[in-house]
Amino acid sequence: MAGRILAVDIFDRSGIRMYFFVTADDDHICEVCSEANGRVFSSSQVAKRSFSPLGGKCKRAVPCASVLVGLYGGWLEARGVLERLRASLRSGKIVQLSPEEMRALVNGQWERSISADTDRLGIHIIEAMCYEKVNPDVAISGYRFVVDQAKEIRHLMLLVPAYLRLTQLLIRSGEAAEALELVERFEMRFPANRRGPHFPSDEQREMMRTKKTQLLKGLPLKIPA
Repeated sequence: MAGRILAVDIFDRSGIRMYFFVTADDDHICEVCSEANGRVFSSSQVAKRSFSPLGGKCKRAVPCASVLVGLYGGWLEARGVLERLRASLRSGKIVQLSPEEMRALVNGQWERSISADTDRLGIHIIEAMCYEKVNPDVAISGYRFVVDQAKEIRHLMLLVPAYLRLTQLLIRSGEAAEALELVERFEMRFPANRRGPHFPSDEQREMMRTKKTQLLKGLPLKIPA
């Protein structure tokens, strides 16, 4: 069975075989979200109405920076994770990747795999979140890619986290002008009078308004927010 691609996988309408819960590499992630970082789930688990990647409720007023990313996973490292996941569904064990394993996943030869186009945005945001401390330039590049390229409905859930984290990293890097431009793009992309499943929360909107005000006034910004 190892290495085989099942027909059901090829014709899976969603193109998703597994989901990864990833938090930003940030000291201000709450313990509930931190404990779930790196967990891997099957499509059938995520489809359940009662599903949550967390073992409890996020403890921050403004939710921690996190994403649930769906991948097909056609390259070597991802296939290894998929095999572990399938085995865990039989044994009842949890699959959870360490930060090092997550970085190894995104550093694999995914661009040469059958799933490169399907997985591209997901890989970029996982990479960005995993590299915020290790290599901020890599993280900034990954978030920029998501902000610029997310067009399909299935990618909309990645947009708000990408905008928020990219703004934060640009401020930390001293790129105030680009950070301000990004906040204004965020406001245009998510108008204040519109709401939707993947739109920012009121708390997230307020956080971006505060950053914009401080950037316009040239005031020091508290990092992190």
